[in-house]
Amino acid sequence: MPQKKISIRIDGELISALEGQTILQAAKANGKYIPTLCDLDGLTSVGACRICLVEVSGSERLFPACTTPIQEGMSVTTNSPKLTRYRRISVELLLIERNHVCAVCVSNGHCELQTMASALGIGTVGLAYNFPKLSIDMSHPRFVLDHNRCILCTRCVRVCAELEGAHMWELTSRGIHARIVSEMNEQWGKATSCTSCGKCVHACPTGALAEKGWAVEEMVKKIDAVTSLVHRRGAQV
Repeated sequence: MPQKKISIRIDGELISALEGQTILQAAKANGKYIPTLCDLDGLTSVGACRICLVEVSGSERLFPACTTPIQEGMSVTTNSPKLTRYRRISVELLLIERNHVCAVCVSNGHCELQTMASALGIGTVGLAYNFPKLSIDMSHPRFVLDHNRCILCTRCVRVCAELEGAHMWELTSRGIHARIVSEMNEQWGKATSCTSCGKCVHACPTGALAEKGWAVEEMVKKIDAVTSLVHRRGAQV
């Protein structure tokens, strides 16, 4: 049965969307940009980064566009001084939580967090840096996991589970102590469920997951290759 079409407004423009879509999906389908760091086309949305917050007419709350379903007659604002302020806070919190030293990162110049900070005009942050002492897992023969660069977007977790079907990555602990772990906290190189496909590496928006052998500014993620696999898989179902 075809999905029912409904009408909503995004930034004042009346658009047609499909019942069951999220605000972010409806926006993308109609060429409307909503910033996000944790969303990846074709994967389950989790609302981890809170960058895609939008305003919905009739409510004082802010809603994550990636997990909020559309409703008939809904009016959405995607860009306002209030939203910019909240998005800046979210990005600044990501920057201070770990050790994001761009000058020595393989993804410098090709990092979604860096690009987002620049787009929001963040040159410095007004919060104290945590400077945690986080480990780097280099046990895998091809890849490296640097917890200092991780923003806990869980793209790696979802792409490994939903696309590769290996279910190797998972989150452990909570809050500021949360970490990405491989196979029940085993070293990545010893994880027998890892297929070494590299999908998690290329889905990662920062330099947290990278291929070995790349120097500073050289690691370019192939996110389009990952999303194309998702869409091809969907077409075959």
